[in-house]
Amino acid sequence: MLNMNEKLIQREKEGKIIKTGIVGAGQMGRGMVTQMVLMKGITPAIVSDIDMDNAVNAFKYAGVADTDISCVDNLEDADREMAAGKYVATTNSDLISRCKLVECAIDATGVPDVGAKVATDAINNGKHVVMLNVETDVVIGPYLKKLADEKGVIYTGSAGDEPGAVMELYCFAKAMGLDVKVMGKGKNNRIDKDSTPDTVLEEATRRKMSPKMLCAFKDGTKTMVEMTAMSNATGLVPDVIGGHGIASDVKSLNETYKLKKDGGILDNHGVVEYVNGIAPGVFVTVSTDNEEIAYQMSYHSMGPGPLWTLYRPYHLCNLETPLTVAKAIIDKEPTIVPKGQLVSECITVAKRDLKAGETIDGIGGFTTYGSIAKYEEAKEKGYVPYGLVNNKAVMLKDAKKGQLLTRDMIQLDESTLIYKLRQEQEKMFD
Repeated sequence: MLNMNEKLIQREKEGKIIKTGIVGAGQMGRGMVTQMVLMKGITPAIVSDIDMDNAVNAFKYAGVADTDISCVDNLEDADREMAAGKYVATTNSDLISRCKLVECAIDATGVPDVGAKVATDAINNGKHVVMLNVETDVVIGPYLKKLADEKGVIYTGSAGDEPGAVMELYCFAKAMGLDVKVMGKGKNNRIDKDSTPDTVLEEATRRKMSPKMLCAFKDGTKTMVEMTAMSNATGLVPDVIGGHGIASDVKSLNETYKLKKDGGILDNHGVVEYVNGIAPGVFVTVSTDNEEIAYQMSYHSMGPGPLWTLYRPYHLCNLETPLTVAKAIIDKEPTIVPKGQLVSECITVAKRDLKAGETIDGIGGFTTYGSIAKYEEAKEKGYVPYGLVNNKAVMLKDAKKGQLLTRDMIQLDESTLIYKLRQEQEKMFD
């Protein structure tokens, strides 16, 4: 994001302020809106949420006066108020893709099927798309990327979210000619695969979070989704299903991430991982075959080698999302996108014993959580893509706690848009 500050200041001076539309004004959305109001050259022109108060309050957190906020429910009013310089709040998410002045749509809902609709509607209306909703991207990201290319717009994941944050390190290392052996993130919450919205309710309330969101963090699903996005953008793969998930500090990674034959834990290099103990940062562990560069890395206090870890000790998630919008519109470049066909899959695991005939649920719920596997292995064994599971999915067979669920075990809700687009995506690569 070098010089993006100057580029945004120039946009402000020229009166070419980037107008964005944001779907979802929960914790992620409201922080993003607040940050964007304070920036130069970009503005959250319209915000939608199923609760109008959430959309309005997102502006108020940034100090926007009541007189500068217009609550609307139709396109004509939205276009008029936006043109008049008002901030627009709505419960009608369709307006995000249809308002004339909006250049970029941002999905911050975390709901896979909602993300599918927001993205496809926006792309089909000629708008760039920034997905803070990684849950959608890991299911149909290649389809959305192809559709965006065909329509001449940018589809991208977000800076600040761990996949986007670590992609900066990955590109930095690759540009320098280093070989990336491991790419990963710290774990913010110690994994508790038994977590449910009920068990985390008190903490979620205290932290002003959705219980489902916090549950998805604690049961590990969010980490698996993020590792899947990293994999699909780079070609790196999980070393084992679910990753090793070691406890470590940053300096110890240089030794721990050696191959087993050299005293480390990995079967292979070229992998994605997560680490307990270095949150909230992201990292890449690198190597070089050149003796002089190895000497220079040691000289610069990176360790004796043959592995060195580059670490960023923070990711500001939604607060960095506006920078991805600016990069897409000003530089015509994405922050992080799938390379092509899926490389890894976020798959479905039984959170408890499940019975045939039982209705289950998906992300942040009571009955399942996500893991990561290589896409080809998931396809061969029929593992269920986790983003396709919703609260209308029904078990066809019994399953034990911890069992990886396969397509013959679940009747998925085939009426959803994301299910239909996943079928189209699979045809793309047959």
